[in-house]
Amino acid sequence: MKTYSPRAKDISREWWLIDATDRPLGRLASQVARLLMGKHKPMYAQHMDTGDYVVVLNAARVRVTGKKAEQKLYYRHSGYPGGLRTSTYKELFERKPALVIEHAVKGMLPHNRLGRAMFKKLRVYSGGEHPHQAQVGRKGDQE
Repeated sequence: MKTYSPRAKDISREWWLIDATDRPLGRLASQVARLLMGKHKPMYAQHMDTGDYVVVLNAARVRVTGKKAEQKLYYRHSGYPGGLRTSTYKELFERKPALVIEHAVKGMLPHNRLGRAMFKKLRVYSGGEHPHQAQVGRKGDQE
């Protein structure tokens, strides 16, 4: 018996529209990562990008539970000595709410060139408007 491996021409990509309103950040991110990787498809292969495109709307309305808004920290480094910068969830969310979702999803994808290719299929918008109306007409919100 041979192992099935999908070919590039066999992969069909759909567009998913997900509303982040009042959804917990981690649960939303894991659902989005699953769609980006293609784990919801029967032809999933770990070594290939079989996933779909995902558009996340209303990123400014996502929520976190407990004291995460004050206690969760995000780090970035300039590359210079003493260049570590820290910001809390609340500070980052006020400045760029879409970045919070992108950061959570990116951490759930593979940390290699395949993961970077999957991440490029994600679009996150703070409000309810997006420029992908023509593509998204096929698929709706997945629960």
